[in-house]
Amino acid sequence: MFFDEQILDIPRSDRWQIYHRLQELMITCSCPADGSLRVQVNTLQEAMLVHSTVMQLLSPRHELVAWLEVCWNRSCE
Repeated sequence: MFFDEQILDIPRSDRWQIYHRLQELMITCSCPADGSLRVQVNTLQEAMLVHSTVMQLLSPRHELVAWLEVCWNRSCE
């Protein structure tokens, strides 16, 4: 499955932190001079990792807590 390159609209202040985390996860990405963050998503797993990384760094704390509670409740079913 091949999803293609995605351009993420990330605030410049968070772009490098997300870029470095995606690099740690071995997800192909780049930060060109135009200020964008480009991510090569090849699998569903990579798409989920990108989503999780962005959500972790950009979502307000209360949304992260709510998401964790949903995950916890589903794992107990």
